[in-house]
Amino acid sequence: MTESDLAQTAALWHAGWHDAHAAICPPALTGLRTLASFTDRLNRRIGNSHVAALGNEILGFFTLEEDELYQFYVAPAARGSGLASRLISDAEDALLAAGITQPWLACTVGNDRAARFYEKAGWRRVRTESLPVETSDGPFTLDIWRYEKDLSAEGGVHPA
Repeated sequence: MTESDLAQTAALWHAGWHDAHAAICPPALTGLRTLASFTDRLNRRIGNSHVAALGNEILGFFTLEEDELYQFYVAPAARGSGLASRLISDAEDALLAAGITQPWLACTVGNDRAARFYEKAGWRRVRTESLPVETSDGPFTLDIWRYEKDLSAEGGVHPA
C-alpha cells in the first residue's frame, strides 16, 4: 500500500466496517467509526498494509500488526470472485515471510459471514474474549471471536 492508496482504502474499510458491524456493535462504538477515524488508523499502518486492485480500483486490503492479521476487507463488488481467498493467502504468506507461523485475528462476535470465510480458509476459532479496540476516544472493549491458524503445518509459502 502507498500513500496514494490511502483515501480509497480508508473509504473501503469505512464502508466495509459499517456493512459488517453496524448492526452487531454497540452504538457507542459505531458512532466512533467515522471515515476520518479509519483514515487516521490506516495512515499509521501504510507500511503494514497491502491492497488488491484492478486497474485503479482497490477491491480489498489487509493489514498486519505483529502476529495479528489486524484488518481484512474485500469490497462487495469483489465478493464471490475468489479475491478474498487469494488475499488471505497473500496475508498468510506475508506473515510467514515475517517468521510468524501462529498468527491470530479478531472477528467481532456476530459477524457470521466473516467467521464462515475464516473457517473455510482454515482458521480455527479458539475462544471468545473481550478485546480493547482502538478508537479516537481511546480503547473500547468489544467481544470478539479469536481465530488462529498454524501456518507451519502448511509447509511454507502458498503456491502462486
